[in-house]
Amino acid sequence: MANIPQKIIHQHLRHNKKFPHVWCAGCSHGIVLGSTIRAVAELNLAKDDVTMISGIGCSSRMPVYADFNTCHSIHGRAIAFATGVKLFKPEQNVLVVTGDGDATAIGGNHFIHACRRNINLTILILNNNIYGMTGGQYSPTTPTGAKATTTPYGNIDPVFDICNLALGAGATFVARTTAFHTMETQKVIKQGIEHTGISVIEIVSSCPVIYGKLNKKGTPADMLRWMKDNTITIAESQKLPPEKLDGKLIRGIFKQEIRPEYTDSYQKLIESTQVTKEAKK
Repeated sequence: MANIPQKIIHQHLRHNKKFPHVWCAGCSHGIVLGSTIRAVAELNLAKDDVTMISGIGCSSRMPVYADFNTCHSIHGRAIAFATGVKLFKPEQNVLVVTGDGDATAIGGNHFIHACRRNINLTILILNNNIYGMTGGQYSPTTPTGAKATTTPYGNIDPVFDICNLALGAGATFVARTTAFHTMETQKVIKQGIEHTGISVIEIVSSCPVIYGKLNKKGTPADMLRWMKDNTITIAESQKLPPEKLDGKLIRGIFKQEIRPEYTDSYQKLIESTQVTKEAKK
């Protein structure tokens, strides 16, 4: 992996924005921002060739600070905005930054149909198991039994597995990593950007101020340590018996395949209709 100097982070931030950033002390979203910037830098992408779009939520504040073409859109609609950008400017490297609630609750339909269409977007879903910015409500990934402000006695809902949801909807690149595994996250984001077609990358993040506090998860360092101790790679999981996998979250690339990409198919449709119209003259 190329040696990316630390100052590369500084070069990709908007320094006229409000710093320190809006994220709470101990939030791991800033770690993910660093990994994302390093991935873009390692690909030698010009900042004007990258568009970062988000919806609403803690993770969705990321485009405010990143010095790319950016759009901080509305709740659950980041993928819809990104689809419009990609169809109008297919040469752009379009990154969607969204959260577990923004992507899989209010934005769920946009998410599954983007996967179905295989439009060339890189979707980063920062999963901290809660609606952190809007009051600490439970989300589709809040663990069963866990507490949130709207489930003070424990969540009784079953949990969405984001990667399984993406696989079922037809995504062609599906991966999971964590904020603790910074270099792994950087590598997976880079691979996702390079992939032709939709890339869905779940990044397990931590919310120590709301989710962590309500569920007695300890300090921010404790929550990062949980990611280290309770996740294993796909290769490691294949060597373990089923009983040893209980409680473990699996990291890695679950799917990577090539099939027709939506914007390319759309352009071919336009060209074919133009040929048909010319033939009728």
